[in-house]
Amino acid sequence: MGPISRPLEIGILIYPEAQLAAVHGLTDIFLVANRFAAVRRLPAEPALRVSHWRQIANGKAMECVFDTIPGPYNRPAVLIVPPSLSKPISREQAAPFAVWLTDWHDDGSILCSVCAGAFVLAETGLLAGRSATTHWTYLDELMRRFPDIRVDGDKLIIEDGDIITAGGVMAWTDLGMKLVDRLLGSTIMLETARFLLVDPPGREQRYYSSFSPNFHHGDRPILNVQHWLQSNGARDANLHTMVARAGLEERTFLRRFQKATGLRPTEYCQQLRVGRAREMLEFTNHAVDQIAFSIGYEDAGAFRKVFNKVMGISPSAYRKRFGLTARELHGKF
Repeated sequence: MGPISRPLEIGILIYPEAQLAAVHGLTDIFLVANRFAAVRRLPAEPALRVSHWRQIANGKAMECVFDTIPGPYNRPAVLIVPPSLSKPISREQAAPFAVWLTDWHDDGSILCSVCAGAFVLAETGLLAGRSATTHWTYLDELMRRFPDIRVDGDKLIIEDGDIITAGGVMAWTDLGMKLVDRLLGSTIMLETARFLLVDPPGREQRYYSSFSPNFHHGDRPILNVQHWLQSNGARDANLHTMVARAGLEERTFLRRFQKATGLRPTEYCQQLRVGRAREMLEFTNHAVDQIAFSIGYEDAGAFRKVFNKVMGISPSAYRKRFGLTARELHGKF
């Protein structure tokens, strides 16, 4: 997300049967990260603000019940639905939380879930057509309830820009580290991981970082375009379509898009497509030409040039280094 000028708020939802160890453990991770970030910040103010949210008794609204920087104004940049040690929440119970999460997502918040928390997040409808993960014992139930989600139980964490899902009950530590890396950078993440004696997420051990779009800029028309691009992987995205979705004049759209995201629309779409390609290169044996076509490139040669430009390495070399076979050889499973 780049440099920040004021604390970014991370909200944690406490829903019925939510695992409180995860709620407080995530809070501790972010507070420890604040300590290391403070050494590098002038003034040495907190980089992250952590809030906890509950449903108001006998009502549908949510209220903040804990805040590391108490104040009248809350605007979470990230919202986390923690795991549960009970069976997945019912659709009826999840409904008010889903409405609340959707409202914040519409305002630019990144949504995250851990383990059975995926059932709360899925109720928003925002996972439709996307890949998501949950605890391995809940995979069939998640597919049954939400057949439009591409449920992938082989991955511990699936990061899809504005939505991140984590699998196992204890995967909240991996999610916490990933968010620290995304919001404060790899140096702070590694210092936090060493202090807490937890493993940093494997993806950040690699030489190439993941594309982390900024959704917290407050420009609603641009945010709507970003959400659309994220949901379809930037397939069939062209300037005319993006301008129409934003409802802006073309020159205004181009100016505001680059101001909000730091990238031109073409560059942004390339980053999204390369991100999807990386996932397929890592976890499938599909031919490079097939991957290029599946993410929206009719010319595989053009895809290779874009991938090399973004990643500094060819698709084939990337697969050799980070693909399934490479991880098997190095004992990464």
